[in-house]
Amino acid sequence: MKKIEAIIRKSNFSKVKQALHSVEVNFFTYWDVTGVGNEKEGHVYRGVTYSTADIQRRYLSIVVSDEFVKRTINAILESAYTGEVGDGKIFVFPAEEAYRIRTKETGKTSLN
Repeated sequence: MKKIEAIIRKSNFSKVKQALHSVEVNFFTYWDVTGVGNEKEGHVYRGVTYSTADIQRRYLSIVVSDEFVKRTINAILESAYTGEVGDGKIFVFPAEEAYRIRTKETGKTSLN
């Protein structure tokens, strides 16, 4: 099992969610976060420059069995891509064990 953490643009969240569902990743947690990245220049809207030093992003936390790792990563890479600075990052960590509290199932059966 692996834990996949992804930081993506909030504007791409719907596409990423749809892509994850299409590869049968139906359970994940997400929340809104603010970070600092490589995007240094401000945006101008109606003559006013807004700082982009603090960047609003969406953070996804996904635990999948080993056979779902590549398809999960590819779904995020394809759907979150714009080609611009700030598309995000993906991190993969080992997940030692998982438990479903209701049924006491363990391992990959607890992920379904």
